[in-house]
Amino acid sequence: MATRKNAKPVPVLCPDCEGKGETSETVRVGARKGRATDDRQAALCLACLGTGEASADGA
Repeated sequence: MATRKNAKPVPVLCPDCEGKGETSETVRVGARKGRATDDRQAALCLACLGTGEASADGA
């Protein structure tokens, strides 16, 4: 009887960054009011810490 290899489970994508590992944030300028500009910058996804996979504990 032949044995089968178990396939690795497919990782679940992070819902916050859709599996990209980073999000985009609005650039703000100014010391007091922080006026929002039309520019965007990349930021590390804090939910998955840049891995793109949902955390195993569901938090």
